[in-house]
Formats: sequence, structure tokens, C-alpha cells
Amino acid sequence: MRVMAMVKASPASEAGVMPTQELLAEMGKFNESLAEAGVLLAGEGLHPSSAGVRIRFSGKERAVARGPFKQTEELIAGFWLWNVSSMDEAIEWARKCPNPHVDGGEIELRPVFEADDFGEALTPELREQEAALRARAFGLVAPRFEEVPERLIGGVNAAYTMESRASIPLQWECFVPRLSDIPGQVESASYGVCWNYRAGAGFDYLTGVEVADADGLPGDFTCIRLPAQRYAIFPHHDHVSAIPATMEAIWTKWAPESGLELADAPCFERYSQQFNPRTGKGGIEIWIPLK
Repeated sequence: MRVMAMVKASPASEAGVMPTQELLAEMGKFNESLAEAGVLLAGEGLHPSSAGVRIRFSGKERAVARGPFKQTEELIAGFWLWNVSSMDEAIEWARKCPNPHVDGGEIELRPVFEADDFGEALTPELREQEAALRARAFGLVAPRFEEVPERLIGGVNAAYTMESRASIPLQWECFVPRLSDIPGQVESASYGVCWNYRAGAGFDYLTGVEVADADGLPGDFTCIRLPAQRYAIFPHHDHVSAIPATMEAIWTKWAPESGLELADAPCFERYSQQFNPRTGKGGIEIWIPLK
């Protein structure tokens, strides 16, 4: 679960008193502990409310009020966003925090709403809309979502570890000259399929094309049947060599925060006719299977 830890303002913070070097050092060590534990998602300090603005809503009217604001104890001087297993874990982290102000302090913990908290009101369409917005927040191009029928991919397969995956371009170099002579090819697009994932050991990668059936394929070819599936489809506009970085962002940042359930099925890269081998750009998409 995600928890917002809000540092309440104090008279000193509202007066613009800056933290001491000692406090900055202590906070730095605390933040390092959060990061090393995989708890820290974000965190920043805030200027006093004298630098702030409030927008008040009344029907269609909007009123702008500039700080400073009263009720110091209700103001926020900083925040963290934590990824924890429970509120009890969040409390333990908050108890380890250095005193945030020279004149004392208070931290308020509030759970962040997750997609399931909204029940049926958050329809599948709204979930996907929210997931697309989250992708942009992580520096990804917003995906589109499609339901596609079963397809058969035939091509050359090899096993990799996370360390040896840098050799995948060599597999493509050997496969591309064979693209014009594959029996039963359905379309011109080519595929790089990640499958047979083995936790802590690696995965298989198949360079191939969609085929009507396995009849007549070369003896060294492997066939993978991709089931009828709904996919999140991410356009990749950067150079082909940046695909691992995009995949890393999708799996480690977007997937855990997307609010969508991912299917236990192969993911793949799809290269359309727009892909230019000379520039290494164009027509590249990354397809992530969804439940």
C-alpha cells in the first residue's frame, strides 16, 4: 500500500527558518534508509505558506487567496510518499524519523486510495484511462488498449539471463536476412517475444513473425502461440537500443502502480513496416498482456 507522510508546519517553518546542517544530514540518512528498503517513492520539503496560493471553488467561480495562511498546525511543511505493507510499517518508519523542526514537529500518515477502493464505480475503461495517465507520469508514452485474437509466432529462439540480454541485437542481425523467406508468413511485422520467464534465472527471447501454421518452417524455428488477450500497447519512439530502459520503466514503475492486473503471458516488441533499420527508429511497440 502507499501512504502519504505529511510533515505538519510549525511556527519556525512558517517563519522561514531553514533546517540546520545537522538536521539535513540526519534527514539524508533517514531518506537513504527509506530508499534502501524500497519504501521511498517521493518526498520533498515545502516553502512556507507565505509563498503559497489557495484556489477556492464556489460553483463556477474561482477565487485566488495568497498566503500566508493561519492555523499553522494544519499546514504542511513537507511530505513523503511511501510504499509499505501496512499502516503499522508506516508508523514504524515515522517513529524513526528525525524531529523535522527545531521547535518540535508532527507527522500525519494517510493511506493513498488504490484502484480497488473505488469498487464498481471505477469501470475497466476508467481504470485504463488512469493507467495511461500514470504511464505519462513515469516518462512513458501513454499506451492504448486492445483486445486481439490468438496468433502464432514462429522464429528463432534463444535463452538469456539479465546479464546476457545485451546480446539480443546479435540475434536480430542473424534473423533479419531470413525475413523474406519464411513460409506462411501472415503479415510483414516482426516480433521479439519475451517468454518462459524463470525467476532469478532468465528468460527466452524469440525473434519471429506471425505465421498461419507451423508447416514448412525451417527446422531451427520455434513456435509460440500467443493467446487471445487484451494488451496495453506502448509506442516506443526512441532508438531501438533504448527498449530495455523502456521495459524497465514499464515493469518496475508503471506495472505496480497502474491499477491493472497483468496476465501471466508473453510480452513482446512489435516492429511494423515503419521501422527503419538504418535509424533504429519508427514503428516500434511494446505489448504488455493484461487479465
